[in-house]
Amino acid sequence: MATNTLKPKPKAASRANTMRPVPKPKVEEAPRPKGTSIFHLLERYTKMDAFFKDGLPVKYLPYVLYGMLIALFYIGNTHYAEKTIRKIDRTKSETEDLRADYTTLKSDYMEASKQSEVAKHVQPLGLEESKTPPYQVIVSKDEY
Repeated sequence: MATNTLKPKPKAASRANTMRPVPKPKVEEAPRPKGTSIFHLLERYTKMDAFFKDGLPVKYLPYVLYGMLIALFYIGNTHYAEKTIRKIDRTKSETEDLRADYTTLKSDYMEASKQSEVAKHVQPLGLEESKTPPYQVIVSKDEY
């Protein structure tokens, strides 16, 4: 510890019954000139000084807390609603994309299942289309 940081101890005052010095009353300073800030405007138009000159009025505390609770609920509800709207919009765009994909795949499937397209795809396998129309085979009951 450095020696220059040590402070000398003041001498203890005697413990005799003597009068304590009366502190001088503080002189009130002139109020600062008020500008045109938002707080100045609020102070000018609300006149709330009368409520707080004797301290905080406890009788209004339940009403203030109730108002704060309602405000918090309102803010939370707004955030929840905005989040839900964003989720709905995202789901709508995904649904539109899936619907477009479904329509494209359905048209591709319909095109691929045409008789002419099936014939093109099976031709390399050695299968070919029948030139004669199909006919019905009739079996008598005693044969079966």
